[in-house]
This record gives sequence, C-alpha cells and structure tokens, in this order.
Amino acid sequence: MTDVPDKEDRVGRADRAELTGFATLFYKEVLRFWKVGFQTIAAPVVTALLYLLIFSHVLEGRMHVYGSIPYTVFLIPGLVMMSMLQNTFANSSSSLIQSKVTGSIVFVLLPPISYPSFFLAYVLASLLRGVAVAIGVLLATWWFAPPQMVAPQWVLLFALLSGAVFANLGVIAGIWADKFDQLATFQNFLIMPLTFLSGVFYSIHTLPPFWQTVSRWNPVFYMIDGFRHGFFGISDVSPWQSLGIVGGCFLTLAIFTLTLLKRGYKLRA
Repeated sequence: MTDVPDKEDRVGRADRAELTGFATLFYKEVLRFWKVGFQTIAAPVVTALLYLLIFSHVLEGRMHVYGSIPYTVFLIPGLVMMSMLQNTFANSSSSLIQSKVTGSIVFVLLPPISYPSFFLAYVLASLLRGVAVAIGVLLATWWFAPPQMVAPQWVLLFALLSGAVFANLGVIAGIWADKFDQLATFQNFLIMPLTFLSGVFYSIHTLPPFWQTVSRWNPVFYMIDGFRHGFFGISDVSPWQSLGIVGGCFLTLAIFTLTLLKRGYKLRA
C-alpha cells in the first residue's frame, strides 16, 4: 500500500525535473541571442533593408508581378520570410556547434532532459528569434509599403511552420558539423541557394518553363509563396498545396532529428 504513493511521487518529481530542464534550456537559448540583439536581430533587419533599397531601385517599374501589385510591395513579404528562415537556422546551428567546439555541450546533456524536450527547446528558441527578425523587417519596411494582410492566418501559419523547418535544419546541421567551416559549408551550399532561388525576388511565372519546374522542387518556394498569399491573396500555387509540402517537410525532419538525438549521434561519445 505504501509503494503506490512513492511511485507517484517519483513520477511527479521526474516530470517536474523534466519541465524545469526544458524551461532552463529554452531560457538559456533565448538569452543567448537576446543579449547580443544588435547582432542577431538588428543586423538582419538592416540587411533586408539594403536588399529592398537595391532591388526596388533597380527593378521597380521594370518587373510586373500579379498584375497591379508594385514590385516593392511584392518584394517585402519575400524578404521578411527569407530573413526569418536564415536566422532560425543560424540560431540553432550556431548554438549547437559552439557548444560542441567548446565542450560545454556536456552541461546540456548531463541534466535529466529528454531528447524531445531538448529538440523543442532549440526549435522554439530559434523560432522566437526568427519571429523577432520578421517583425523587425516588417516594421522597418513600413515606410516603403505598409503591410496589408488579406489573410493573416496564412501569414502566421506559414511563418511558424516554415521557421520550425529551418530551426530543425539548424539542429541537424549543428549535430552533423564538428567544426565551424563544416557548418559554413552546410549554410553556403544548401541554405543560401534554397532561399535565394525560391522566388523571394521574383514570381516563378516570369521564368522559362524549365526553371519553373526546377523551382517547384525547392521546398522553400512553397514557404515563401504561401506566406505571400497571406498578404495579397494571390500566389503561384495553391496555399493548401504549399501547406501540405511544408508540413510534410517539418514532420520528416522532426522524425529524423529526434532519431539522431535518441541515438546521441555525434553528441555522446
């Protein structure tokens, strides 16, 4: 009779320890980027503004998209999403590789934190940074074109889901890489091409048929196209198709990442 309360008490203590571990790791990851916010949030906003100034100056009036939508207005949602994706990836990947290189990863692995909590802490903290950058870019570009969201639910859904995909990719890259130059290879040869060739600066309908087909194999295209649909109510493909592809990418990557964490791949000796 006395064993039951003891077991329940142990389970309760384990649950509280798990929750405390998750909250502590999440707080640590948020604090990590927040304390250098000028570099992690302000700098990407300035970069997006430079893209907007250059491309809008060169192509405004020369490129026509979606009929009557000015090119500058068309460009802003793509820049918001691109900035968000790049920074969600950078947050989780840089945190993990830095912990591995300095050896401080042991202090994350020793506490009683399950691998799903480990995964969630890194993904949610990275998503928070990405959302902060996205809001910053939106506010900074307000003077050029105040954001008008036809369907804000699509904007929010694609922002969160797409950011989670790239945060997930960042965790995979951070686990796989042993050195900073390996992480740079992952970013330069995968993340940058995927984001720049995804329709941020153009509609794929302006491309020749062959390159339209190639673009449809890029999952980032569906993230940006669905996100842009929330602003204008117009997109190159159906938002439901985009949602299905982005959601499938997230589930696939999440299962793969959780498998790596469960096995302790490149994390536990």
